[in-house]
Amino acid sequence: MGQESGLRAGRSPEPGPAMETLIPVVNKLQEIFNTVGAEVIQLPQIVVIGAQSSGKSSVLESIVGRDFLPRGSGIVTRRPLVLQLVNVPSLEERQRAASGETSTQAEEWATFLHCKHKSFTDFDEIRQEIETETERTTGTNKGISLEPLYLKIYSPHVLNLTLVDLPGITKVPVGDQPPDIEGQVREMILSYVSNPNCLILAVTAANTDMATSEALKLARDVDPDGRRTLAVVTKLDLMDAGTDAMDILMGRVIPVKLGIIGVVNRSQHDINTGKRIVESLQDEQGFLQKRYPSLANRNGTRHLAKTLNRLLMHHIRDCLPELKTRVNVLTAQYQSVLQSYGQPIEDKNATLLQIITKFATEYCHTIEGTARNIETSELCGGARMCYIFHETFGRTLESIDPLAGLTMLDILTAIRNATGPRPALFVPEVSFELLVKRQIKRLEDPSLRCVELVHEELQRIIQHCSTYNTQELLRFPKLHEAIVEVVTGVLRQRLPITNEMVHNLVAIELAYINTKHPDFIDTALVSASVSSSKNDPPAEGIRRWKSDKVEDAGMEEKPKGNPQPPMYSSPSRSHAVNLLDTSQCF
Repeated sequence: MGQESGLRAGRSPEPGPAMETLIPVVNKLQEIFNTVGAEVIQLPQIVVIGAQSSGKSSVLESIVGRDFLPRGSGIVTRRPLVLQLVNVPSLEERQRAASGETSTQAEEWATFLHCKHKSFTDFDEIRQEIETETERTTGTNKGISLEPLYLKIYSPHVLNLTLVDLPGITKVPVGDQPPDIEGQVREMILSYVSNPNCLILAVTAANTDMATSEALKLARDVDPDGRRTLAVVTKLDLMDAGTDAMDILMGRVIPVKLGIIGVVNRSQHDINTGKRIVESLQDEQGFLQKRYPSLANRNGTRHLAKTLNRLLMHHIRDCLPELKTRVNVLTAQYQSVLQSYGQPIEDKNATLLQIITKFATEYCHTIEGTARNIETSELCGGARMCYIFHETFGRTLESIDPLAGLTMLDILTAIRNATGPRPALFVPEVSFELLVKRQIKRLEDPSLRCVELVHEELQRIIQHCSTYNTQELLRFPKLHEAIVEVVTGVLRQRLPITNEMVHNLVAIELAYINTKHPDFIDTALVSASVSSSKNDPPAEGIRRWKSDKVEDAGMEEKPKGNPQPPMYSSPSRSHAVNLLDTSQCF
């Protein structure tokens, strides 16, 4: 009751009803910007900065009046926590206003933006949800993330506020933290405090030297005039014996325009023993009355909450003209965009089917060359694929020399190896197939390259269809992105299948060499010679076939004489070849 009465009394009667609604309106705008996925306006808010273990989390929990933030050693706050405090009537007042019916049967509750349809009434579950979401985005290696976590707390014991809790300033990475953790934290803090519409709450421990305060230094870098900075001195009860913070709280050490407020946090022993924040606030008030009686009414957590509420409302009031102008401009822009989308869609399924059919038709027309928008500067669609098949791929096949890579030594070696210890009269079929298969294998790489070029052109057609559907893109940009992504994914999945088909086609050709094919002219000549040798003497048939081969090769004819079988010298006699030389054969 002490906490409730204190903070309820803290609702200053100075601001009128219109002023009281400023903070809820700004919170609503912030939710809208987060829903659409972009913060197009820098809204007023209070950013809490301070060194690691300076007591930032304890200050926030004291303002809320509940334990809900993760605790531990080292860096605990590892992503920005946007905390929106909303003052609501008590449960009894809400029940009376709703005639005994109310949607939330709890005095206090909280919601997260990532699961806003779920209400948390147990603040231990809130702490667990913060830890879970933090580990989901940052992992367990004590790293930090720029993605903020949005938490809204409804309570009759709080004042309307919007606070942003940032990671504490650290100097040396510990454990498995990134080596540049100091720079990451500093950049994150500067990205928030550089907003001219935000207030800076610089937290510094009283048992440290104010001249070395990193929070005040950062605040002074972005706010040299000090018009946006409020200093908070924590741990007043932990100062050395015989010293006090009178000069600090009076602004004699480092002056701060918006003021310096001292607070007393719960110790780690108090947290471990489960001391309630209500009791801690009473002890804090007693400590201030005893040690700083002249400053007791201007320090403490209750005075801090009232001061923050007042400063934020006045700051919003000062920023209101600019915010109103900016919101009106954005409203007009988005209204014009909304009107360009046309009338609302009644049958979404039919519209989806129509868009997909239109995209598929445009895709097919681009391939067939019947599209409405035909390129004149370059080949595209089916024409480009035709060029790839008949020009690029065809010329590549024609440029392949069938005998490239085959030397006389390779052929002789293959023939000798295929016949074993027996001398060869004809080319063995085994060596012939071996050499032919090696040459056919060379057709595989150009074929795969042809498939790759066609696949690239099919992907270019997707972008071509999306470019000319400007009206549909304006109305359904996300839908078109999804269609393009799906079609691109299908093409990406089909590419390995097509490559496998090419491998199979080449493997089919390699599996069976058809020597009955008309292209094998020499085989036909040999068959004809063998057939004629049934009627002619063997020597005559052999001589006739070999004579034809000699004439075709342009060799000189033997002098006529008695019909004797021509003598062909062995290659090993006319030109000595060492087939056992491993350096030449292999």
